[in-house]
Amino acid sequence: MNAIEQWQAGRKARRILQLVLGLLGYGAAVMTLVQSGLGAASWNVLSEGVSHTFGISYGWATNVIAVLVLLAWIPLRELPGLGTVLNVLMVGAAADLTATLLPQPSNLTVQFGYLLIGTVALAFFDALYLGAQFGSGPRDGIMTGLVRITGWPIAVVRTCIEVVVAFSGWLLGGTLGFGTVIVALCMGPLVATFLPRVAVRLR
Repeated sequence: MNAIEQWQAGRKARRILQLVLGLLGYGAAVMTLVQSGLGAASWNVLSEGVSHTFGISYGWATNVIAVLVLLAWIPLRELPGLGTVLNVLMVGAAADLTATLLPQPSNLTVQFGYLLIGTVALAFFDALYLGAQFGSGPRDGIMTGLVRITGWPIAVVRTCIEVVVAFSGWLLGGTLGFGTVIVALCMGPLVATFLPRVAVRLR
């Protein structure tokens, strides 16, 4: 659906609320993983690697990757929507806010707790905002486009993307931790489990 069709599809109040909650929760989950100190999500590793390789800030690296990923939407015939725009505006802000509120883990047990909670929350809130059907964020659009074109299951496509992105970030100098591997392997199956349960049915 294009942006106009997404807006006209109905159940807007429920979908907008779900979209906002999903994006805010996604940003919080990203920072929870970062705070665990055991390894962040694959895209964070890639941003760190690009920042290290090209001598730019982490924020600029994230923005450059987002632009390049959006360009990759063209051959996949993905269409941006409200969710695409809000993803860029809200996820980073939610992550920064979480960083000011979430205490640093005091021991390894708390670190593993952050990793577990962050991984499950990342997948759940990812599915929540995708299920609002207002369009994908830049990175999730790659997943939805490949699922549509290849016909492969979400779990397979998402896991392949996570592994490739994490490995690419590591080759560029990003930090690949134990948690990164866990997130890369678990995100696909978890998103595939949550998405059918939270997707809003449209007319």
